[in-house]
Amino acid sequence: MGVSRQQAIENRQAIIAAAEKLFRERGVDAVGLTELTKAAGFTQGGFYNHFQSKDALVAAVMNKAMEDGGANLVTAIERSKKMAVDPLKRQIDWYLSHEHRDDIHEGCPVSGFAGDVRRLSKEVRKSYAEGVASNLDYLSSLINGQNKRDRKKKAIAILSQMVGTLMLSRAVAEADPALSDEILKSGRQQLLLTLVDE
Repeated sequence: MGVSRQQAIENRQAIIAAAEKLFRERGVDAVGLTELTKAAGFTQGGFYNHFQSKDALVAAVMNKAMEDGGANLVTAIERSKKMAVDPLKRQIDWYLSHEHRDDIHEGCPVSGFAGDVRRLSKEVRKSYAEGVASNLDYLSSLINGQNKRDRKKKAIAILSQMVGTLMLSRAVAEADPALSDEILKSGRQQLLLTLVDE
């Protein structure tokens, strides 16, 4: 008996979700097809009903992760505005929080895939770059000033500092939790000071 179209869509989404979790946790190259299909509850034959290759799956994962990340950022900005809270400050506070540092599976894909993306296919690198550009556009819209170019430069600096701080904090979290916390706190404080000085 065949699988309904809806079930096929749900199966594909289940594979993408399982792959994203594993890729974020261990890196794309460290996850084999056997492990991936087992985590998604499929056989390798079932996998190939949905994707021609692991590279095709990686591209689908990156597209979904970057789309979801952008949508989450837009939602956070809108929520901040409704709360009459500065969206950029609130975003920095969230991004450089203990909760986000510890949420490797569902946190920001810009930081989540930064270490892997340069080794992946051209299509995946393009999707990632488009996601970064989209994030920069959203952040630029939150920065004061008339000059679009200056706002984008500042957005680049802010995003780079947030991503770098988060990645460094995650990198040392198990070996030196106190240092990890200090990195988060100092990074957050410096970014917020930059906003006050603008």
